[in-house]
Order: sequence, then C-alpha cells, then structure tokens
Amino acid sequence: MKYNLRKLSLLGMGVCMMFSVWAQDYPTLNEQSQRLRSLANSSDLASLKSLTKTLGGKDIWMLTLGKGDVENKPAMAVVGGVEGSHLLGVEMAIRFAEDVVKNNSQALDNTTFYVFPNMSPDAYEQYFASLKWERSGNAKETDDDRDGKNGEDPFEDLNGDGIITMMRVEDVTGDWVTHPADDRVMIKADKGEGEKGKYHYFTEGRDNDKDGKFNEDGPGGIHFNKNLTYEYPYFVAGSGEHSVSELENRALLDELYTKFNIYGFFTFGPGNNLSSPWKYNRAGASKRVVTSVLNEDAGLNALASKAYNDIVGMKDAPASGAQGGDFFQWAYFHFGRMSFGTPGWWAPMVEAQEGETANKDKNREVNFLRWAAQEGLSNYFVEWTEIQHPDFPGQKVEVGGIAPFKMMNPPISMIDNAAQKHNEFILKLASMQSDVQLVNLKTEAVGKGLTRVTVDLYNPGTLPTHSQMGTRSKWLRRIKVEVKLGNGQEIVSGTKIQMFSSLDGDESRQLTWLVKGKGSLQIEAGAAHAGTDQISVNLK
Repeated sequence: MKYNLRKLSLLGMGVCMMFSVWAQDYPTLNEQSQRLRSLANSSDLASLKSLTKTLGGKDIWMLTLGKGDVENKPAMAVVGGVEGSHLLGVEMAIRFAEDVVKNNSQALDNTTFYVFPNMSPDAYEQYFASLKWERSGNAKETDDDRDGKNGEDPFEDLNGDGIITMMRVEDVTGDWVTHPADDRVMIKADKGEGEKGKYHYFTEGRDNDKDGKFNEDGPGGIHFNKNLTYEYPYFVAGSGEHSVSELENRALLDELYTKFNIYGFFTFGPGNNLSSPWKYNRAGASKRVVTSVLNEDAGLNALASKAYNDIVGMKDAPASGAQGGDFFQWAYFHFGRMSFGTPGWWAPMVEAQEGETANKDKNREVNFLRWAAQEGLSNYFVEWTEIQHPDFPGQKVEVGGIAPFKMMNPPISMIDNAAQKHNEFILKLASMQSDVQLVNLKTEAVGKGLTRVTVDLYNPGTLPTHSQMGTRSKWLRRIKVEVKLGNGQEIVSGTKIQMFSSLDGDESRQLTWLVKGKGSLQIEAGAAHAGTDQISVNLK
C-alpha cells in the first residue's frame, strides 16, 4: 500500500492511541521521584538529595543508603540512566534501592550504597512524548552538523504512527540488503562475498537542509554517556564542546570526588564486562595513557564475571556497547575504582521455528523479532509501508522497523526475575569487599620499660583494598596505620605512621614497634573505602 504524506494524519492518531497503552509501562519522571521520596521518608536508612537540575529542569537524584557513619564505610555506587533510552537501567537501580531498604538492610551494616538512578532524565522523558524516538541527549540546543544553525534537520513522522523508526529506499547504488533469515531486517551488503546493495537506509525523516544527510541536526542534545573524560570523542555529535561540559556530568563528578569511601561502581548501561570480562592487553596497559584493564584487575573482573553468570544466568549477551566518553570506563580508567557494567537484560537467543530460515549469524534484530513473536508481544515492529517521499521522487521508499525502546527495554512485567537476580549479585559483590582489620595482637616486656608490640594488618575480604589501577590514582587513599601515643610514651623502634598502597584479599602484613612507657596506646588502621579498625594496647 502507498500513502501520501498529507493523508496520514488520521491514521497517525489511531496508531498513537495504540502506542499510548505501551507507553504507560515504565514510570514517568514524576513517578520515579515519588518512589525515591517515599523511600527516603519511610526509612532512616535512606536519604535523598538533588545534585542539580538539568537544562530541561529535571532533578539528578542521589540516594544514600546506610547505617551509622555512612561516609566512613566502604561504599559502592549504583548508577542508572547513563544511556537516555535505557529505561530498564533506571528501573533496576530504583528497585535495587527499594530492595536493600525493605528486604536486605543487614547489608548496610558494613557497606554504604550511593544510588544515582537516572543520569539522563531529559532523554528519558522522550519515551512519554507525543513523538517517540530513542533519545540520548539532554535539553541543550546543539548544532550537530556545525553549519551555524541549531536543530534545522530533525526527525519527521512520515507514516504518522507517532514513533520514529527507519526508512529504506530502493536504489542499486545503496549499501544495504535484507537479511536472509528475515526480510524485515536490514544489513550491510557483504561486498567481500560479491554481494551488491539494493537499498539506502536512513532514519525516518526528510533532508530539510538539503545537504544529503537525514536527521543529523535535530534536538540531539549532549549525551551523558559521551561527555566523560576517558577517550572523550572530540567533535562528535552528542559529545559536547568539551568533556564534562554538562550540568549533570559536572554535578556527579563533583559529588564523587568528595566520596573517598567509594571502592566500586555498578552501572546499568550498554557497557558490559560481566557477561564477558575485560581482557588484559599488554600493549594497551603499557601506554602512558592506559587503554587496557591492568593484569591484576583483569583477574578481579573475571572473578566478578563468574559470580555474575552463576547468579544471573543470562546467556548470549550482545557485544559490549562501551564507547569513548562513557561513564562505565571512566570509573575504572580515570577514577581508579573497580567498575562493573551490564545492560541488565537482553532478548535470549531462540531457535528457528518450523518454516523459518535459520539465523546463522545470530543477528540480534532477527532474534529479537522471533523472541517477541514467541512471547506474544505486540507493537514491537512497524511493518514496512510504502510512502511518497519528496526527496526521492519516482523511487520506492518504505518506512518501518523495530519500534523505539523495545530491544533494550522489555515489558516491565517481565523484569522481576532479572531485577531480583541483579540485586542478589550486587549484594554478593558487596560481601566480597575488603575489610582492614588489626588481629593477633601480642605484647612482650623486653626490660628497661620497653614493650614490643606486634600486630597483623589483615584483609579478610575477597577483593583487595585497591584495584591495580587504584594504586596509581591520586584520589584513592592509601591504607594508613597510625600509633597514637599517650603521655610519656615514645616509639623507640618502628614508624608512628605507615602507609600501604594495597592489601590483597586474604593478605596480612605483620607490624611491630618497640615502645617505651606505661599505660595504654591506640593503633588505628585503614581507609574509608577499604574498612577501618582500631585496637587498644596495654604496655607491660
């Protein structure tokens, strides 16, 4: 069927009504805020504050979960919404906070959690707009094609269905073909195998500025996940004029640089080093600006990955979506903390049904369409529909494709198990954290008013006190051991203050002093992110 663009308004109204039911699954920003406030107001284990407001007037929330002296307990940060169209990550982060407070408050005896549920609220809101498209940027006006004009070539809803999908144009000069297992899916022609393209493939819209590109300068905004310092993508649309240029990025980093107790990050987003861990690369690790996980940290990542796969049990993960300027990599390479990330969910691989062609290359879109059909889902694909396009007179142009938000955000009714398993894993990870202790204290009188004091500095945790990258960080504090003397006491042999760059899991170091005097003294050891301890010593 062929439609004229001017005759599609009534059709669009009907399709928008159909999609409005789908759009109510995930909570709105107001509903998110209400849940966060309710959690903070209902329990003394949680406190809530807004770090800043975005240019769109949205709060960047920070939820602190803890008991007692929360700033001086080892802490893990849980971050969602690093990618604006990843609604699931926001929901998973909020559910984690709710689960800890309501069902697992004992975890707060030894660990503080800082939860940043949604770092891209301006983009998140696009899910609820009258025109739906997968947005990643904030509300800043941008000139993405650098022609001196802002937003002159946005998306257009050519088939009037209220969502932005894709557009394919039949043309022998194109580089695209349909997938052999499902002709609804478009792939690049494999010219190395002699395959010839049959289509051009664009996002849905017009070439408003007549530069041969489509939709390259709409309300793009700056992406939170492209605006960090690690491998910052200069002069790339969505990255900003410089790294950490945006209010939300600056506010988060300003906060993190005051939290010396954070030892690790768990990020819900496209970056994934849990299904498959980062691999050590000697060349990348040897550079002045390191681009590979360091060797010892690769081992820690592998340990966490095994625990993740054992607990979560999801197989056939898509390739990691880590990119330059993202938060997940910044937390490790530039902040020196252990950093773990996962999308939290993906459509499982399904077998071809009777009458279907095998998906030999395991194409993710083909698999998603088959999985969604088997699950009986609706509105996940817009059938290719021919339209008349003013930029392609006399050519066959079709609009269609997978509906926005669908591939990375399952129906909210389907995420209970995934949320529960990820909560379990994050708590498992926290149970492995370091815990600096002073054990095996011995005192021995050696004559002339002298006492030999011996104690073991011990980390009973599975994880080290510092990642290998953290030992190189200017911001991750070293382990400090200090002898606090009383009146008339003097250290004859040994050091009053000692600093240690790291203590591995299940590692101990014996310390000894020769002290002159009577009475008692105190020995304190640790760092906020690694655990602290103190003991009282009675001199002989």
